[in-house]
Amino acid sequence: MSGGSSVSDPSLFDRYARSLATDEPVALVTVIEGAGVGAKLLVSTDGSPPLGSLGHPELDRVAARDAVAELEAARSGVRSYGPRGQTTPEDLIDQPTVRVFVESHAPPPSMWIFGAVDFTASLARVAKVLGYRVTVCDAREVFATKRRFPMADAVRVTWPTPMFDEAGAGLGPRDAVCILTHDPKFDVPAVLGALDTEVGYIGVMGSRTTHERRMERLVEAGMDEVGAARLMSPIGLDIGARTPEETAVSICAEIIARRTGKGVPSLKHSDGPIHS
Repeated sequence: MSGGSSVSDPSLFDRYARSLATDEPVALVTVIEGAGVGAKLLVSTDGSPPLGSLGHPELDRVAARDAVAELEAARSGVRSYGPRGQTTPEDLIDQPTVRVFVESHAPPPSMWIFGAVDFTASLARVAKVLGYRVTVCDAREVFATKRRFPMADAVRVTWPTPMFDEAGAGLGPRDAVCILTHDPKFDVPAVLGALDTEVGYIGVMGSRTTHERRMERLVEAGMDEVGAARLMSPIGLDIGARTPEETAVSICAEIIARRTGKGVPSLKHSDGPIHS
């Protein structure tokens, strides 16, 4: 599993540099304690074998497996093994410990914001603070401009369906789709497009009445109960947000809570008016 390269093989560092330059997910595993301090293993998620070696094929296999898991979660951290990749306590008795540092480099998560409305700029600003790559999308050329949303990484003048056809397959659990428009011609295809991806968060703005009407249209368009359960609408945590800035904070806080599994009160799970 180790790919047969020595730790000093320049191809490891060349590949590492290329991955960083192109935002390709990659993890560098380095022995920091035990036999072979400094040995390195480079792990990617594109199906190619790891480069380098930590000193034993089985250690390479187990460490590569764990590095992929860390990489998918965009985490870095320390792992401990036996010299031949042992992980269970009984296998580690009287065995020296090899500690490795897994340094994950994953591209920033994406947030797609549909609707160039008053709340969009505030949400884009907060999302950028949290490290998202923000794309604003609206079919109205007069509203979807870089001048209105200079903080966004990209502003697209298009309908939702072409965006999802083009790049929706790249959305994953770390990413978010926020639909801030109330126009059925735009929000229905945006919701359906998001549901056809593996995106981790789908939030839709609107009052409870607006949401009920939208749900009727979505069901008519083919959305099932599984899809309905993925929608966070009304969007955001129930913190009494009023201004665009406060609403942006409530949306991003909900995204964080959903990702970490914290049971905080979302507007979706409460009753009564959104704005008290």
